[in-house]
Amino acid sequence: MTPPQTAGARLRHGRVSLALSFFAQGAIFALLVTRIPAIQVRYGISDALLPAFLAAVPVLAGVGSVGTEHLVKRVRPSVVLRVAQPVVCLALLAAGSVGSLPQVALALGAFGLSVGALDASMNMLGVSLQRAYGRSIMLGFHAAYSLGGIVGASLAWAGAHWQLPLALLYGPVVAVLVPVVLVIGRWFVDGGEPGRDGGAGDRDGGAAPGGTGAGTVSGAGAPVAMRLLLPLCLVMAFAYIGDSTVSNWSAKYLQDVLGSSEQLSTVPYNVYMVMMLLGRAVGDLGVRRFGPVAVVRTGTVVAAAGFAVVAAAPGAWSGMAGFTLLGLGLCVLVPQTFAAAGRYAVERHGPGASDPTIARLNIFNYVGFLIGSPLVGALGDAWSYRGAMLVPMALVLVTLAYARSFGSSADRYGDGHERPRTADVGRGSNGL
Repeated sequence: MTPPQTAGARLRHGRVSLALSFFAQGAIFALLVTRIPAIQVRYGISDALLPAFLAAVPVLAGVGSVGTEHLVKRVRPSVVLRVAQPVVCLALLAAGSVGSLPQVALALGAFGLSVGALDASMNMLGVSLQRAYGRSIMLGFHAAYSLGGIVGASLAWAGAHWQLPLALLYGPVVAVLVPVVLVIGRWFVDGGEPGRDGGAGDRDGGAAPGGTGAGTVSGAGAPVAMRLLLPLCLVMAFAYIGDSTVSNWSAKYLQDVLGSSEQLSTVPYNVYMVMMLLGRAVGDLGVRRFGPVAVVRTGTVVAAAGFAVVAAAPGAWSGMAGFTLLGLGLCVLVPQTFAAAGRYAVERHGPGASDPTIARLNIFNYVGFLIGSPLVGALGDAWSYRGAMLVPMALVLVTLAYARSFGSSADRYGDGHERPRTADVGRGSNGL
Protein backbone atom coordinates (compact mmCIF):
# COMPACT_ATOMS: atom_id res chain seq x y z
CA MET A 1 0.00 0.00 0.00
CA THR A 2 1.33 3.42 -0.97
CA PRO A 3 1.61 5.98 1.82
CA PRO A 4 -0.70 8.99 1.38
CA GLN A 5 0.79 11.98 -0.41
CA THR A 6 -1.17 14.98 0.90
CA ALA A 7 0.28 16.75 3.92
CA GLY A 8 -2.82 16.41 6.11
CA ALA A 9 -3.32 12.73 5.30
CA ARG A 10 0.33 11.94 5.95
CA LEU A 11 0.16 13.58 9.36
CA ARG A 12 -3.00 11.71 10.30
CA HIS A 13 -1.52 8.39 9.18
CA GLY A 14 1.72 9.23 10.98
CA ARG A 15 -0.20 9.97 14.17
CA VAL A 16 -2.11 6.68 14.08
CA SER A 17 0.97 4.62 13.22
CA LEU A 18 3.00 6.22 16.01
CA ALA A 19 0.20 5.59 18.53
CA LEU A 20 0.25 1.92 17.51
CA SER A 21 4.01 1.90 18.02
CA PHE A 22 3.59 3.30 21.54
CA PHE A 23 0.92 0.67 22.22
CA ALA A 24 3.19 -2.17 21.04
CA GLN A 25 6.08 -0.95 23.18
CA GLY A 26 3.85 -0.68 26.26
CA ALA A 27 2.74 -4.28 25.80
CA ILE A 28 6.27 -5.61 25.20
CA PHE A 29 7.75 -3.81 28.20
CA ALA A 30 4.98 -5.00 30.50
CA LEU A 31 5.45 -8.58 29.32
CA LEU A 32 9.10 -8.38 30.33
CA VAL A 33 8.91 -6.65 33.71
CA THR A 34 5.87 -8.56 35.00
CA ARG A 35 7.50 -11.92 34.27
CA ILE A 36 10.91 -11.21 35.81
CA PRO A 37 10.29 -13.86 38.54
CA ALA A 38 9.62 -16.47 35.85
CA ILE A 39 12.79 -15.48 33.98
CA GLN A 40 14.73 -15.78 37.23
CA VAL A 41 13.41 -19.28 37.84
CA ARG A 42 13.89 -20.45 34.25
CA TYR A 43 17.58 -19.51 34.12
CA GLY A 44 18.45 -20.07 37.77
CA ILE A 45 19.41 -16.45 38.40
CA SER A 46 20.28 -16.07 42.08
CA ASP A 47 18.78 -13.37 44.27
CA ALA A 48 22.25 -11.84 44.57
CA LEU A 49 22.70 -11.69 40.79
CA LEU A 50 19.18 -10.58 39.88
CA PRO A 51 19.67 -6.88 40.80
CA ALA A 52 22.65 -6.73 38.43
CA PHE A 53 20.50 -8.12 35.61
CA LEU A 54 17.71 -5.69 36.38
CA ALA A 55 20.07 -2.70 36.58
CA ALA A 56 21.82 -3.63 33.35
CA VAL A 57 18.68 -3.12 31.25
CA PRO A 58 18.11 0.59 32.09
CA VAL A 59 21.85 1.29 32.04
CA LEU A 60 22.13 -0.14 28.51
CA ALA A 61 18.92 1.68 27.57
CA GLY A 62 20.65 4.91 28.57
CA VAL A 63 23.59 3.94 26.35
CA GLY A 64 21.14 3.29 23.51
CA SER A 65 19.56 6.70 24.02
CA VAL A 66 22.99 8.40 23.95
CA GLY A 67 23.81 6.53 20.75
CA THR A 68 20.52 7.67 19.23
CA GLU A 69 21.39 11.30 19.98
CA HIS A 70 24.33 10.93 17.58
CA LEU A 71 22.63 8.57 15.16
CA VAL A 72 19.82 10.99 14.30
CA LYS A 73 22.43 13.39 12.95
CA ARG A 74 22.85 10.90 10.10
CA VAL A 75 19.50 9.13 9.76
CA ARG A 76 15.92 10.09 10.49
CA PRO A 77 14.28 9.06 13.78
CA SER A 78 11.66 7.11 11.81
CA VAL A 79 14.41 4.87 10.44
CA VAL A 80 15.80 4.30 13.94
CA LEU A 81 12.32 3.39 15.19
CA ARG A 82 11.60 1.04 12.28
CA VAL A 83 14.78 -0.89 13.06
CA ALA A 84 14.72 -0.75 16.87
CA GLN A 85 11.14 -1.87 17.49
CA PRO A 86 11.37 -5.30 15.81
CA VAL A 87 14.69 -5.85 17.61
CA VAL A 88 13.01 -5.13 20.96
CA CYS A 89 10.27 -7.65 20.14
CA LEU A 90 12.74 -10.33 19.10
CA ALA A 91 14.91 -9.67 22.17
CA LEU A 92 11.87 -10.30 24.37
CA LEU A 93 11.26 -13.61 22.62
CA ALA A 94 14.92 -14.54 23.04
CA ALA A 95 14.78 -13.71 26.77
CA GLY A 96 12.06 -16.34 27.16
CA SER A 97 13.44 -18.93 24.75
CA VAL A 98 17.23 -19.22 24.95
CA GLY A 99 18.87 -22.02 26.85
CA SER A 100 21.54 -20.63 29.16
CA LEU A 101 22.36 -17.79 31.54
CA PRO A 102 24.93 -16.11 29.21
CA GLN A 103 22.41 -16.22 26.37
CA VAL A 104 19.66 -14.57 28.39
CA ALA A 105 22.18 -11.95 29.51
CA LEU A 106 22.86 -11.18 25.83
CA ALA A 107 19.13 -11.10 25.10
CA LEU A 108 18.45 -8.65 27.93
CA GLY A 109 21.44 -6.59 26.83
CA ALA A 110 20.02 -6.37 23.31
CA PHE A 111 16.64 -5.47 24.78
CA GLY A 112 18.17 -2.65 26.83
CA LEU A 113 20.18 -1.11 23.99
CA SER A 114 17.34 -1.29 21.49
CA VAL A 115 14.69 -0.05 23.93
CA GLY A 116 16.78 3.06 24.58
CA ALA A 117 16.86 3.80 20.86
CA LEU A 118 13.15 2.99 20.59
CA ASP A 119 12.04 5.23 23.47
CA ALA A 120 14.11 8.14 22.19
CA SER A 121 12.99 7.88 18.57
CA MET A 122 9.31 7.38 19.47
CA ASN A 123 9.28 10.54 21.55
CA MET A 124 11.20 12.44 18.87
CA LEU A 125 8.47 11.63 16.37
CA GLY A 126 5.77 12.44 18.91
CA VAL A 127 7.23 15.88 19.66
CA SER A 128 7.72 16.74 15.97
CA LEU A 129 4.18 15.61 15.14
CA GLN A 130 2.80 17.76 17.93
CA ARG A 131 4.71 20.71 16.52
CA ALA A 132 3.26 20.03 13.07
CA TYR A 133 -0.28 19.76 14.44
CA GLY A 134 0.11 22.97 16.43
CA ARG A 135 -1.77 21.58 19.40
CA SER A 136 -1.18 19.11 22.21
CA ILE A 137 -1.30 15.45 21.12
CA MET A 138 1.66 14.06 23.08
CA LEU A 139 -0.40 12.75 25.99
CA GLY A 140 -2.44 10.67 23.56
CA PHE A 141 0.67 8.77 22.46
CA HIS A 142 1.53 7.98 26.07
CA ALA A 143 -2.07 6.94 26.67
CA ALA A 144 -1.56 4.34 23.93
CA TYR A 145 1.58 3.19 25.78
CA SER A 146 -0.40 2.85 29.03
CA LEU A 147 -3.10 0.86 27.25
CA GLY A 148 -0.44 -1.43 25.81
CA GLY A 149 1.00 -1.87 29.29
CA ILE A 150 -2.39 -2.92 30.64
CA VAL A 151 -2.83 -5.41 27.79
CA GLY A 152 0.70 -6.77 28.24
CA ALA A 153 0.27 -7.14 32.01
CA SER A 154 -3.05 -8.92 31.45
CA LEU A 155 -1.40 -11.34 29.02
CA ALA A 156 1.39 -11.92 31.54
CA TRP A 157 -1.21 -12.65 34.24
CA ALA A 158 -2.91 -15.16 31.94
CA GLY A 159 0.44 -16.81 31.23
CA ALA A 160 1.20 -17.09 34.93
CA HIS A 161 -2.33 -18.31 35.72
CA TRP A 162 -2.15 -21.11 33.16
CA GLN A 163 1.55 -21.71 33.84
CA LEU A 164 2.55 -21.17 30.22
CA PRO A 165 6.25 -21.42 29.37
CA LEU A 166 7.74 -18.05 28.57
CA ALA A 167 8.42 -19.03 24.97
CA LEU A 168 4.78 -20.01 24.52
CA LEU A 169 3.63 -16.72 26.09
CA TYR A 170 6.01 -14.48 24.18
CA GLY A 171 6.02 -16.34 20.86
CA PRO A 172 2.47 -15.54 19.63
CA VAL A 173 2.70 -11.93 20.82
CA VAL A 174 5.96 -11.35 18.95
CA ALA A 175 4.62 -13.19 15.89
CA VAL A 176 1.76 -10.68 15.76
CA LEU A 177 3.64 -7.51 16.72
CA VAL A 178 6.70 -7.82 14.48
CA PRO A 179 4.70 -7.76 11.20
CA VAL A 180 2.49 -4.99 12.62
CA VAL A 181 5.40 -2.71 13.55
CA LEU A 182 7.10 -3.37 10.20
CA VAL A 183 3.95 -2.35 8.34
CA ILE A 184 3.09 0.73 10.40
CA GLY A 185 6.67 1.92 10.04
CA ARG A 186 5.88 2.86 6.45
CA TRP A 187 3.61 5.65 7.71
CA PHE A 188 5.90 7.21 10.31
CA VAL A 189 6.32 10.95 9.70
CA ASP A 190 9.49 12.81 10.62
CA GLY A 191 9.19 16.46 11.55
CA GLY A 192 8.81 18.75 8.56
CA GLU A 193 8.01 16.08 5.96
CA PRO A 194 4.49 17.34 5.21
CA GLY A 195 5.83 20.88 4.99
CA ARG A 196 8.38 19.86 2.38
CA ASP A 197 5.62 18.34 0.35
CA GLY A 198 3.91 21.71 0.32
CA GLY A 199 0.45 22.58 1.52
CA ALA A 200 -0.71 23.69 4.88
CA GLY A 201 -2.83 20.68 5.61
CA ASP A 202 -6.19 20.73 7.32
CA ARG A 203 -7.17 21.41 10.90
CA ASP A 204 -6.07 17.94 12.04
CA GLY A 205 -2.89 18.00 10.06
CA GLY A 206 -1.18 21.29 9.42
CA ALA A 207 2.31 21.46 8.06
CA ALA A 208 5.19 22.07 10.39
CA PRO A 209 5.95 25.74 10.69
CA GLY A 210 8.64 26.93 8.38
CA GLY A 211 8.66 23.85 6.18
CA THR A 212 11.77 22.47 7.83
CA GLY A 213 11.81 20.08 10.69
CA ALA A 214 13.53 17.87 13.12
CA GLY A 215 14.31 14.44 11.89
CA THR A 216 15.79 15.40 8.52
CA VAL A 217 19.41 14.45 8.19
CA SER A 218 20.34 17.85 6.82
CA GLY A 219 18.43 19.64 9.59
CA ALA A 220 19.95 17.81 12.56
CA GLY A 221 21.60 20.15 15.03
CA ALA A 222 23.26 20.25 18.40
CA PRO A 223 21.12 19.47 21.45
CA VAL A 224 20.39 22.01 24.15
CA ALA A 225 23.24 22.19 26.65
CA MET A 226 22.66 19.99 29.68
CA ARG A 227 22.90 22.90 32.13
CA LEU A 228 19.98 24.58 30.35
CA LEU A 229 18.03 21.34 30.12
CA LEU A 230 18.67 20.40 33.75
CA PRO A 231 15.27 21.50 35.16
CA LEU A 232 13.42 19.21 32.75
CA CYS A 233 15.94 16.41 33.34
CA LEU A 234 15.25 16.58 37.08
CA VAL A 235 11.49 16.56 36.52
CA MET A 236 11.85 13.49 34.27
CA ALA A 237 13.99 11.64 36.82
CA PHE A 238 11.71 12.51 39.76
CA ALA A 239 8.60 11.46 37.81
CA TYR A 240 10.14 8.06 37.14
CA ILE A 241 11.23 7.71 40.77
CA GLY A 242 7.56 8.14 41.65
CA ASP A 243 6.48 5.69 38.98
CA SER A 244 9.02 3.03 39.98
CA THR A 245 7.95 3.43 43.62
CA VAL A 246 4.42 2.42 42.66
CA SER A 247 5.41 -0.39 40.32
CA ASN A 248 7.94 -1.96 42.71
CA TRP A 249 6.50 -1.28 46.17
CA SER A 250 2.73 -0.85 45.98
CA ALA A 251 1.96 -4.55 46.50
CA LYS A 252 4.43 -4.97 49.37
CA TYR A 253 3.26 -1.73 51.00
CA LEU A 254 -0.39 -2.71 50.91
CA GLN A 255 0.27 -6.19 52.27
CA ASP A 256 3.03 -5.57 54.82
CA VAL A 257 2.19 -2.06 56.03
CA LEU A 258 -1.57 -1.75 55.52
CA GLY A 259 -2.39 -5.39 56.26
CA SER A 260 -4.22 -6.30 53.04
CA SER A 261 -4.61 -9.81 51.70
CA GLU A 262 -2.17 -11.10 49.07
CA GLN A 263 -4.90 -10.97 46.44
CA LEU A 264 -5.88 -7.38 47.27
CA SER A 265 -2.24 -6.28 47.24
CA THR A 266 -2.11 -6.84 43.46
CA VAL A 267 -4.88 -4.28 42.84
CA PRO A 268 -3.13 -0.91 43.47
CA TYR A 269 -0.77 -1.15 40.49
CA ASN A 270 -3.65 -2.10 38.20
CA VAL A 271 -5.68 0.86 39.50
CA TYR A 272 -2.64 3.09 39.04
CA MET A 273 -2.22 1.97 35.41
CA VAL A 274 -5.90 2.46 34.61
CA MET A 275 -5.84 5.98 36.06
CA MET A 276 -2.68 6.74 34.07
CA LEU A 277 -4.52 5.68 30.94
CA LEU A 278 -7.62 7.73 31.72
CA GLY A 279 -5.62 10.81 32.69
CA ARG A 280 -3.53 10.68 29.53
CA ALA A 281 -6.57 10.01 27.36
CA VAL A 282 -8.11 13.35 28.37
CA GLY A 283 -4.90 15.20 29.23
CA ASP A 284 -4.41 16.77 25.80
CA LEU A 285 -7.79 18.47 26.15
CA GLY A 286 -6.64 19.99 29.42
CA VAL A 287 -3.40 21.24 27.86
CA ARG A 288 -5.29 22.81 24.96
CA ARG A 289 -7.74 24.51 27.30
CA PHE A 290 -5.58 25.57 30.24
CA GLY A 291 -2.02 25.35 28.92
CA PRO A 292 0.85 22.97 29.82
CA VAL A 293 2.00 24.90 32.90
CA ALA A 294 -1.37 24.68 34.63
CA VAL A 295 -1.73 20.99 33.76
CA VAL A 296 1.76 20.16 35.08
CA ARG A 297 1.17 22.11 38.29
CA THR A 298 -2.14 20.35 38.86
CA GLY A 299 -0.65 16.93 38.13
CA THR A 300 2.21 17.61 40.54
CA VAL A 301 -0.11 18.60 43.38
CA VAL A 302 -2.38 15.59 42.78
CA ALA A 303 0.60 13.21 42.71
CA ALA A 304 2.02 14.67 45.91
CA ALA A 305 -1.38 14.33 47.55
CA GLY A 306 -1.43 10.69 46.44
CA PHE A 307 1.88 9.97 48.16
CA ALA A 308 0.66 11.78 51.29
CA VAL A 309 -2.53 9.69 51.38
CA VAL A 310 -0.52 6.48 50.92
CA ALA A 311 1.88 7.43 53.72
CA ALA A 312 -0.94 8.29 56.15
CA ALA A 313 -3.44 5.60 55.09
CA PRO A 314 -4.95 3.68 58.02
CA GLY A 315 -6.00 0.76 55.85
CA ALA A 316 -5.81 -0.91 52.46
CA TRP A 317 -8.73 0.86 50.80
CA SER A 318 -7.53 4.34 51.74
CA GLY A 319 -4.09 3.29 50.51
CA MET A 320 -5.60 2.37 47.15
CA ALA A 321 -7.22 5.82 47.01
CA GLY A 322 -3.72 7.26 47.30
CA PHE A 323 -2.42 5.10 44.44
CA THR A 324 -5.43 6.23 42.38
CA LEU A 325 -4.41 9.86 42.90
CA LEU A 326 -0.84 8.98 41.99
CA GLY A 327 -1.93 7.62 38.62
CA LEU A 328 -3.96 10.73 37.86
CA GLY A 329 -1.14 13.06 38.89
CA LEU A 330 1.98 11.43 37.48
CA CYS A 331 0.39 10.64 34.11
CA VAL A 332 0.94 14.13 32.69
CA LEU A 333 4.53 14.79 33.77
CA VAL A 334 6.60 12.64 31.40
CA PRO A 335 4.75 13.47 28.13
CA GLN A 336 4.76 17.17 28.95
CA THR A 337 8.46 17.07 29.82
CA PHE A 338 9.31 15.66 26.39
CA ALA A 339 7.06 18.25 24.75
CA ALA A 340 8.61 21.12 26.70
CA ALA A 341 12.15 20.01 25.82
CA GLY A 342 11.25 19.86 22.14
CA ARG A 343 9.72 23.34 22.20
CA TYR A 344 12.67 24.81 24.02
CA ALA A 345 15.18 23.22 21.61
CA VAL A 346 13.31 24.58 18.59
CA GLU A 347 12.97 28.07 20.03
CA ARG A 348 16.60 28.26 21.10
CA HIS A 349 18.43 26.42 18.29
CA GLY A 350 15.91 25.70 15.54
CA PRO A 351 13.98 22.54 14.55
CA GLY A 352 17.13 20.45 14.04
CA ALA A 353 17.98 20.61 17.75
CA SER A 354 14.78 18.91 18.91
CA ASP A 355 15.69 15.28 18.20
CA PRO A 356 19.10 15.14 19.93
CA THR A 357 17.67 17.10 22.85
CA ILE A 358 14.88 14.53 23.28
CA ALA A 359 17.47 11.72 23.23
CA ARG A 360 19.50 13.50 25.90
CA LEU A 361 16.44 14.06 28.11
CA ASN A 362 15.35 10.43 27.67
CA ILE A 363 18.41 9.26 29.60
CA PHE A 364 16.83 10.59 32.80
CA ASN A 365 13.92 8.20 32.28
CA TYR A 366 16.35 5.40 33.13
CA VAL A 367 18.10 7.39 35.88
CA GLY A 368 14.79 7.68 37.72
CA PHE A 369 14.00 4.02 37.13
CA LEU A 370 17.39 2.98 38.54
CA ILE A 371 17.17 5.21 41.62
CA GLY A 372 13.52 4.83 42.61
CA SER A 373 13.21 1.23 43.70
CA PRO A 374 16.45 0.88 45.73
CA LEU A 375 15.93 4.33 47.28
CA VAL A 376 12.52 3.45 48.70
CA GLY A 377 13.68 -0.02 49.72
CA ALA A 378 16.72 1.29 51.60
CA LEU A 379 14.68 3.98 53.36
CA GLY A 380 11.95 1.49 54.20
CA ASP A 381 14.41 -0.95 55.78
CA ALA A 382 16.38 1.72 57.65
CA TRP A 383 13.46 3.91 58.68
CA SER A 384 9.88 2.99 57.74
CA TYR A 385 7.97 2.43 54.53
CA ARG A 386 5.45 5.09 55.48
CA GLY A 387 8.29 7.59 55.85
CA ALA A 388 9.89 6.33 52.64
CA MET A 389 6.77 7.33 50.68
CA LEU A 390 7.35 10.95 51.67
CA VAL A 391 10.67 11.06 49.82
CA PRO A 392 9.28 10.57 46.27
CA MET A 393 6.50 12.97 47.30
CA ALA A 394 9.08 15.66 48.09
CA LEU A 395 10.98 14.97 44.86
CA VAL A 396 7.84 15.21 42.75
CA LEU A 397 6.96 18.52 44.44
CA VAL A 398 10.22 19.96 43.06
CA THR A 399 8.36 20.10 39.74
CA LEU A 400 6.40 23.09 41.06
CA ALA A 401 9.62 25.10 41.16
CA TYR A 402 10.23 24.32 37.49
CA ALA A 403 6.65 24.56 36.25
CA ARG A 404 7.39 27.62 34.12
CA SER A 405 9.80 25.45 32.11
CA PHE A 406 6.78 23.78 30.51
CA GLY A 407 5.33 26.89 28.91
CA SER A 408 6.30 28.83 25.83
CA SER A 409 5.17 32.19 24.57
CA ALA A 410 5.90 31.10 21.02
CA ASP A 411 3.93 27.86 20.99
CA ARG A 412 0.22 28.02 21.75
CA TYR A 413 -2.21 25.13 21.82
CA GLY A 414 -5.87 24.91 21.11
CA ASP A 415 -8.10 27.33 19.25
CA GLY A 416 -7.33 30.91 18.41
CA HIS A 417 -9.25 32.27 21.40
CA GLU A 418 -6.86 30.71 23.91
CA ARG A 419 -4.76 33.05 26.04
CA PRO A 420 -0.94 32.96 25.77
CA ARG A 421 0.72 30.75 28.34
CA THR A 422 3.94 30.83 30.31
CA ALA A 423 7.40 31.36 28.88
CA ASP A 424 9.83 28.58 28.08
CA VAL A 425 12.79 27.27 30.05
CA GLY A 426 15.15 29.89 31.34
CA ARG A 427 12.84 32.89 30.85
CA GLY A 428 10.46 34.76 33.05
CA SER A 429 6.75 34.02 33.16
CA ASN A 430 3.98 35.96 31.49
CA GLY A 431 1.57 34.52 34.04
CA LEU A 432 -1.33 32.16 33.68
